[in-house]
Amino acid sequence: MIALGCDHGGYELKQEIIAYLEKNHLEYKDFGCFSKEAVDYPEYAKLVGHAVAGGECEKGILICGTGIGISITANKIKGVRAALCSDCFSAEATRLHNDANILAMGGRVVGAGLALKIVDIFLNTPFSGDERHARRISKIED
Repeated sequence: MIALGCDHGGYELKQEIIAYLEKNHLEYKDFGCFSKEAVDYPEYAKLVGHAVAGGECEKGILICGTGIGISITANKIKGVRAALCSDCFSAEATRLHNDANILAMGGRVVGAGLALKIVDIFLNTPFSGDERHARRISKIED
C-alpha cells in the first residue's frame, strides 16, 4: 500500500497521482490534506512517515509546494528515507542505491506529466541489493 500526503501546495498534484494509482489498481491510503485550504505540511509528512516506518504502508509519496519542507520533516522519522525528486534519473537512482521508501515532490515545481513518470519509476524500480549500497544505507540508519 502507498501512503499519500500533501499540503495545499501539493493538493492538485496529489489528485493526479491518485488517478494514476487507481488506473493502475494500486492500493493507497490518503492521509490528507483534502483541499487547497492552507495547512501545515509537517502534519502530513509525519502521518505518512510513521505509516511507512511502522510498516502500515510499503512506500509513501509526499507533495508540498517545493517538496523541500515535507521531505525534511519526513526524514526526521527513524526508518524513513525520503528522496526529493524532480527528474526520472533521480527517482530511479534513489530506489536502486538508497532504497528510498518515500518520494517527495514539489507541486509547484514538477508538472503532472513528469510527476507521473517519476511516480511510475519510483514505484516500479526495486532496490539493487548491492552490498555497497546496503552498507551505505546501514550507515544512514546508525
